[in-house]
Amino acid sequence: MLQVPSDLLSSIGICVAAAALLALLGHRLRQPLILAYLVTGVLIGPVGLNLVKDRASIQTVAEIGLILLLFMIGLEIDLKKLVAAGRPVLIAGALQVPICIGLGLAFFYWLGFRDGGGQFELLYLAACLSMSSTLIVVKLLYDKRELDTLPGRITLGILVCQDLWAVVMLAAQPNLAHPDAAPLLASLLKGVLLILWSLAVSRYILPRLFRSVAKQPELVLTTALAWCFFLAGAASFVGLSREMGALIAGISLSTFPYNIDVVAKVTNLRDFFVTLFFVALGMVIPVPSLGLVLAALAAGGFLVLSRAVVFPILNRLGLGHRVSLVTSINLAQISEFSIVIASLGLARGQISAPIVSIVIITFAVTSVASTYLVGYNDAIAEAVSWLLKRLRIHDLDRVATETEGELPDYRLVFLGFFRDASSILYQLETAEPGSERRRLLEETIVIDFNPDVIRELKKRQIHCIYGDVAHIDTLRHADVRAPRLVLSSIPDDILRGTTNLRILRSARRLWPDAAVVVTSEHIPQAMHLYAEGAVFVYVPRLHSAAHAWRQTPRLATHERRVKQPRRSGICRAVTPGRRVLAWKSDPAGRTAACITIHSATAGNGR
Repeated sequence: MLQVPSDLLSSIGICVAAAALLALLGHRLRQPLILAYLVTGVLIGPVGLNLVKDRASIQTVAEIGLILLLFMIGLEIDLKKLVAAGRPVLIAGALQVPICIGLGLAFFYWLGFRDGGGQFELLYLAACLSMSSTLIVVKLLYDKRELDTLPGRITLGILVCQDLWAVVMLAAQPNLAHPDAAPLLASLLKGVLLILWSLAVSRYILPRLFRSVAKQPELVLTTALAWCFFLAGAASFVGLSREMGALIAGISLSTFPYNIDVVAKVTNLRDFFVTLFFVALGMVIPVPSLGLVLAALAAGGFLVLSRAVVFPILNRLGLGHRVSLVTSINLAQISEFSIVIASLGLARGQISAPIVSIVIITFAVTSVASTYLVGYNDAIAEAVSWLLKRLRIHDLDRVATETEGELPDYRLVFLGFFRDASSILYQLETAEPGSERRRLLEETIVIDFNPDVIRELKKRQIHCIYGDVAHIDTLRHADVRAPRLVLSSIPDDILRGTTNLRILRSARRLWPDAAVVVTSEHIPQAMHLYAEGAVFVYVPRLHSAAHAWRQTPRLATHERRVKQPRRSGICRAVTPGRRVLAWKSDPAGRTAACITIHSATAGNGR
């Protein structure tokens, strides 16, 4: 029989090697790495192959990973940015966790969980399921390039608020066995005092210390880690958890100019120790019974549905169906922080191992589900929005229709509002009063589904309508009768639920006499758009926004009839004044000579 070494270094080697193999498999299957680490712990632990003998030492090393994880989370909590995020984030972040805890208490009480005898199963389950995973959400939104969208920014803001709620939970956790108000308030007071003291030190003392070591980059990392473990020890000394001290240490350094450098260097250390933490956590997972699995599945279903509480809050604040629904969908998973809180509860004897198993299995289920929920969040939001409208829960388009009244005829229509459209509109706004460009501004309308864009445009007295340009019904209901020019400046990788080709076909079907300008990142696709009837294809890497601006008034001033492309690849647009504009590709297919025979490759216009 194969003898497995039982010393600490061998145990760490087995954990890391097995975690690397399963993480590679999980990456291929597009699943969260944390899930792979938990499965690793199950496979090499006592439930599986029992390859790791020195589990106590692994637990000690894993605790370092837990402290570094919370230190990193604290570094990413910028309180100034949170306050600047505005009412939607602050209100939704303040209300979401308490409401979800209340719903969780009712749900798990109905399932038969009770508190008593030093056990707090009901409270822990409700609290753990109220928070969402920062690691998973950021990874999925980054892959979809949605971190900087309005729903993405609101999602991240709510996640930061959840982390602050977790600070409160960690402060109250040591005194749950004494439910009197005095010990709980004392614990919270200690936490507040520790935060205030650390913030004072980080403002008046630490800047000088960091400036003195800034010329030695390795000393910046050492000093930051020293501050982390010092506050972890201070928190333990005053009766709080070491993990809370690490979190406070990160928050106190989050506004430092050295923050980015510390985060970049601590990340590698954190990843190593966090891997061991989740592998060690997987080792303590018992063989789940059927009842345990069913409870975890029920908890997962409840968690997804409970995130719907975000929708009425954001919708009431004027963000509309899409932003409110996409944000709710993005938050539909359990947090890795919840696993931390559950494991600490197990160590304190406040919950039993099956409760931790429910939290971990729920994490696994919702992590897998989130890859699909976030991946198709726009399509899901669209379907749910359609149902809500059937139930007479109106979107912002209804409000816009009721408040706009009789709309004038428009010459220029922006379908979606992105960076280049903003540049064109700015040039129209700054034109001389009474000029042709200024008159064109008065006959311009923007259709977009970003509530922030709509509010800003209304402040600037620009005609705008809330609507999703992905649907031709939106364009029909916009009551734009006969525009001269329809412009889409958003590339396909930014558009949601549509493409420039679909926008072009919809616009030509709805407004056959209008000139349509669309956007493409690729020359072959641009030539295909020309063949479909576009009068100009804006290619950001070849054209400048200034060039598109120069063409916009010219295209919007005259009616034009666009002929279908000939087989030679040349397409012509004839103005009433018999002026001929043409474009074609060069023999190599690299150049799109657009409008006034403009050669994009040569960079000149004739």
